[in-house]
Amino acid sequence: MEAVGATATPETPTGGTPTGVGRPNAVEGSIRVEELARRAEVSVDTIRFYQKRQLLPPPQRVGRIAWYGDEHLERLGRIKDLQRQGFSLAVIRRLLVGELDAADAPLAAAVANAQQGGAQPGDASLLSLDDLSVRVGVPAPLLDVIAKEGLIVPQQRDGESGYTEADADVLRAGLRLLEAGFPLPDLLALARQHHDSTRAIATDAVEMFDEHVRRPLQARDIPDAEKAELLVDAFRTLLPTVTTLVAHHFRSVLLEVAQEHLEAVGHPDELAAASAEPGWEHPS
Repeated sequence: MEAVGATATPETPTGGTPTGVGRPNAVEGSIRVEELARRAEVSVDTIRFYQKRQLLPPPQRVGRIAWYGDEHLERLGRIKDLQRQGFSLAVIRRLLVGELDAADAPLAAAVANAQQGGAQPGDASLLSLDDLSVRVGVPAPLLDVIAKEGLIVPQQRDGESGYTEADADVLRAGLRLLEAGFPLPDLLALARQHHDSTRAIATDAVEMFDEHVRRPLQARDIPDAEKAELLVDAFRTLLPTVTTLVAHHFRSVLLEVAQEHLEAVGHPDELAAASAEPGWEHPS
């Protein structure tokens, strides 16, 4: 039998905060950010990162306390699902607010997946700059300079930024050039020049794809799902084709320039050794 004057213990909901205790005017069933993170299986930092990127609606605030609800949990689940499909966070935001055409969404996912080298959930974790430094044996301050030059570009996964094994491979290749005697400032300058030139060519190629493939497909009187499938098929066909053409052309031009240079200033022994290289044309 309950003692006279005793205070009943308030019922505690799933969120772990007693109903009506320390949460004046909060919506019934609302939870704190720590509980939201636990239920959504993400970190609190990830939730805050999503809020800064306008991927999550703002919480209800009572004083200095932020309360979250079912809509936030559902939105986090939606973000995870879209990330599994390969969408970048920028594209996810446009999808969530209805800015992206339905036929363009799968194409955006294909582009994002190709940019990540086909990475799938469960793949190796992203590397921090310090991790990358240890992996390739390059001082972190030097890697920071290389990253700021845009020569290695961090990826975004689940609100986290980092680098991949492909970046480590690129850096190892750069080390081999340094070991061969290339001065670092000259190598960085060459890389920047190549980046700028390649980006200009890539911009023209994307505009050509948009003009001659995407826009004509968008104008066709067919369902959006069919448009999307045709766009993705075209992208997946053309991307490796363009990559092969560019790589082959660069190698051919590099060999041509090297041949011209060696023929002008090279020693006969150097010319004899170079002539064994596939693609090297013997002078007539």
